[in-house]
Formats: sequence, C-alpha cells, structure tokens
Amino acid sequence: MSDVAPDPWGVLRNATRARVALGRAGDGLPTARELEFRAAHAAARDAVHTALDGDRVRAALTTAGVGLDVLEVHSAAPDRGTYLQRPDLGRRLADGTTLPGGTCDLALVIADGLSPRAVHEHAAGTVAAVLDRLPGWSVAPLVLAHQARVALGDPVGAALGAAIVVVLVGERPGLSSADSLGLYLTHDPRPGRADSERNCISNVRPPHGLGYAQAADTLVALLQAARQLGASGVVLKDEGIALPSGG
Repeated sequence: MSDVAPDPWGVLRNATRARVALGRAGDGLPTARELEFRAAHAAARDAVHTALDGDRVRAALTTAGVGLDVLEVHSAAPDRGTYLQRPDLGRRLADGTTLPGGTCDLALVIADGLSPRAVHEHAAGTVAAVLDRLPGWSVAPLVLAHQARVALGDPVGAALGAAIVVVLVGERPGLSSADSLGLYLTHDPRPGRADSERNCISNVRPPHGLGYAQAADTLVALLQAARQLGASGVVLKDEGIALPSGG
C-alpha cells in the first residue's frame, strides 16, 4: 500500500487552467510548480514577440475552406519593438496604405495583436465558422494586419465601405493562456470610434476556451442585432447563454 496521500486539490486544478492550489515547499513553490510557472511565462513572452506569418495564415484559411481574397496591411508601427512601446501607432494604418472601396455588410480583419500565435492557431477556424453562418451577407476581402491593435479595424472598415467590422486579434497572453483570440465588433467603423462602441468575445481557444462554433454563434447573433439596432457597444447586449447548460 502506498504511503502517499492523494492530493485533495487535484479535482480543482483539473477543472481550470488557472494557477490555483499550487502547494508549497517550505517558503516557496514546489519545484514542479516553479518550472511550470517559468514555462508558462516563457510561452507568454514568445507569443508576444512571434512574428505574424502571413503565408501560414493564408494556408490555414485555404485548408478551412475560406474562399475570400486576402489583403495585407501594416500599421504605422514599423517593427515589433515600436509596436509594443507605441500602442497609438498600432491603431493607425501606415502612410500610403490603399484598400479597394465599395460597400459591403461586413469586413473581417485578422490582426496579430499581442499574440500572433493565437492568430496562427485559431483565426482560420473562427473565420470559417462565422462565414458558414452568414448566408446572404456581403463580405469584403479579408484583411490581414501586421503590428495591429483593435482600433486599426476602424480605418480599414471605413476604407472598405463596411457597415460592420470584426477584428480577430491575438489577446494579451496570460500565464494560463498564450493563444487566446478575441473578436471585436464595431458598427459603422470609422477613425475615432471609442472602445465603448465595440462588443468583444474573448478567449476563443479550443479546447480550453470557447470553441469556434460557440464563438461564431455568439458573434453572428451580435452582428444581426447590431444591424437591426444600427449600433454596437454598450447599447448592444449579448442575450445568449454564456455557458452550456447542464444536461
């Protein structure tokens, strides 16, 4: 018979990706938990500094069956270091950027944000799930944005003549999630829109966060409501069920 008592916190730890019930060894963490912390911290740093691979995203979109043309743009931040130090530059298009004008119901912008890893792993599946749920909507060419913040979707959406823009962006990595994708919806996009005029769906990262289907269902419901209301942000509420109900 083993003399080792079962860990009473095991059930809790297995139910969440958060760093809970880590235990202790003297005045510090157990060695295994310290090594896990260092690995998570390294993964978060790597996610922030990874370069967005446009070819990889295009290939993933093709594999996912997304048939839209893809355009690439850059923000006014010339490199990653500047982007991290000057958030304002990540909200503006680089000088001389041109995009095809027109009118459409929706523009989708895939932005590297603070985790290009999240874009590499989850953007294509999310886009495919969203488009499958929007028959009859006119959609602009996809825009892949480098060194981009959420607000870069405003000038992009305005240039494309989109009634609504959705920015799929890599979210700030945490110690339990370095690959989280966020979806930001803005009705009538144009430069100067405030964050209060957007709706956000965060933590798209199956299997530990939202799955593509659930995120797409929520986003499409918000898109339809925004089009009917003629607005987004604090005046637009997500009336859906946040978590699946128990059987």
